[in-house]
Amino acid sequence: YRRQCDLSVGFVCFLQFSKEKYLLESPPEKLRKELEEELKLSSSDMRSHGWYHGHIPREASETLVLRSGDFLVRDSLSSVGDYVLTCRWQQDVIHCWISKVLVKSGQTKIQYMLEHESFDSVPMLVRHHAGTGRPVCPRTGAQLLCPVNRMLPLRYLEATFALAGGRPGSAHSPSTQRGAHIKRRSVTMTDGLTTEKIIPHSPSTVHHKDAMRNCAMSMDQIQEYRCPLSPSVILFVSPVSRHRHGSGGRVLAVIPPSPVMRRSSDPHLSPSSSNNNLPCSDMPPSTHCTPAHGYPSESSEQGGSYCELRPGQAPIPPCKSYVERLRVEDGQNPDSGAPDGVEGFMLPLMETSSSFKPGKYQSTLLPAENKPLEMSVLKRVKELLAEVDPKTAAKHITKADCTVARILGVTKEMQRMMGVSSGLEQLTLPHGHQLRLDLLERFYTMSIMMAVDLLGCTGSTEERAALLHKTIQLAAELKSNMGNMYGFAAVMRALELPQISRLEQTWITLRQRHTEGAILYEKKLKPFLKAMTDGKESCVLSNTSFPHVVPVLSLLERGVAAGEALESWESVESGVDVVMSHLEAARTIAHHGGLYRTNTESKLQDFQERKEVLEIFCTEFQMRLLWGSRGSEGSQAERYEKFDKVLTALSHKLEPPVRHSEL
Repeated sequence: YRRQCDLSVGFVCFLQFSKEKYLLESPPEKLRKELEEELKLSSSDMRSHGWYHGHIPREASETLVLRSGDFLVRDSLSSVGDYVLTCRWQQDVIHCWISKVLVKSGQTKIQYMLEHESFDSVPMLVRHHAGTGRPVCPRTGAQLLCPVNRMLPLRYLEATFALAGGRPGSAHSPSTQRGAHIKRRSVTMTDGLTTEKIIPHSPSTVHHKDAMRNCAMSMDQIQEYRCPLSPSVILFVSPVSRHRHGSGGRVLAVIPPSPVMRRSSDPHLSPSSSNNNLPCSDMPPSTHCTPAHGYPSESSEQGGSYCELRPGQAPIPPCKSYVERLRVEDGQNPDSGAPDGVEGFMLPLMETSSSFKPGKYQSTLLPAENKPLEMSVLKRVKELLAEVDPKTAAKHITKADCTVARILGVTKEMQRMMGVSSGLEQLTLPHGHQLRLDLLERFYTMSIMMAVDLLGCTGSTEERAALLHKTIQLAAELKSNMGNMYGFAAVMRALELPQISRLEQTWITLRQRHTEGAILYEKKLKPFLKAMTDGKESCVLSNTSFPHVVPVLSLLERGVAAGEALESWESVESGVDVVMSHLEAARTIAHHGGLYRTNTESKLQDFQERKEVLEIFCTEFQMRLLWGSRGSEGSQAERYEKFDKVLTALSHKLEPPVRHSEL
């Protein structure tokens, strides 16, 4: 008996060790691949449809349908083989029962009944109602307008809710029709947890806390990985909330936040004391449509019912307009009311002109009228840049970048004009068109400015190599310490310009005199930037002040802004994957605008700026210096084309091209 106990203990420990090891070896990339495999299945397979969420609880489905017309299909928890169509119509959440019946008329076939209509399959039912606009519930007039697609594979969702609910998923659910091989390689949080750990025999609160702690710890482990799907995945595996039955003392459900992408600055749903969910009809609960908040009798608990989970308070319905949304926010947060003297609310402002006004720019370094690359100004700029170290220069660049991007210095009035709280969210929205153009303008102008600084060094090759090394250190400082990927990419673009990269003698001297800088550039900085541009690498959220938004800007403004000839996604076979990766990154950027602002403020804490140095990194100053007071107002494409020729001339002056006759 003792030996059996020792073996049992060893087996449990082995399971626990295997579970932790498996979680560490199962990054979210596998979840995305498993989801892609499901969606590639035949359209007749339920798993191939994104609106099918499998074996999730009733309350979880209600948190996913946020807007009128949103819908999803899930398994019935009380009747194996049946489904439930969950949708929101206006301010009500409606659950319609889809029953699976066997029809014998000449030949036996399976039909799916909704109300009094039958269909050969659930996808056909959904296509019929979504395509024709026919209400799924005649009494309420509810229509299927927008599917809510799952962001995680079915087996992962099933394992998550099975762990929290203390019961395994239905064996007949379509989400369990995959082989044991798929099951072994999918990330589940029941690995290594026995039934006794999940559902203790005693209703002791301590046991419940331990079970939920195990679940939360597993979720936290997965959450540490970079998520390639979207911010919704991070939300979906956030720490769980428990609902306990009054007498049973068992864990009933995990109710995660919605994985649906927030649009603009929609407030998170918060509990309300009012129940806005209405029954679809007045028929008894055994019919197809049931109330969203049904309470089962004590006798029905053992048999299980898909509405047996006791719901919490209903969320506040989403507002239909921006004005209503602001009113709800102000009602929930009295301190966030309108400023004094401002009545009502403003619609987001559609900007039609650039925020850069070089013609009206007042400078302490530039005269009222200046020519392109005026020598006296260039000399003063080089003196100022020589006085500051890479760390100080990186802080000045970061402050200027974050101010233009509206990460810093955003007032309440600016937020009302933008319609959002951060410029990083605005640049992903339609009315952020001008902000995207301004950020692209600053990106290209900054890189040209850095190239002019390098090519303007007319001294010895050793002096140019030293300046090149300092520029590489600046790029490293922006990347590692400041977390400014936008500024880092601008400096790296300057270093990768053909007019700079062709300076063979300068690069050779760099490798000889500043070997560590050359290795840093070639082995770390260049590969990292390429991986970010190709969507294969991302920066750590906790250390980022300004994320890598240039691919998103180029993607959204392709054909409008003047820039490179080909983007990374246009020259590789996996271009679609690269585009999807950047679009997912845009969702993350929009969602974490507040975090980026906090990181920036922390990194610039106690920073003593020098006005003249900060002015050098101001876009309007750079435009005036590079193109003169008159040329700075010209066409962007013409300005870039002309200056490309100027950079080529400067580069050839430093190191004349080798003629073929001399070879």
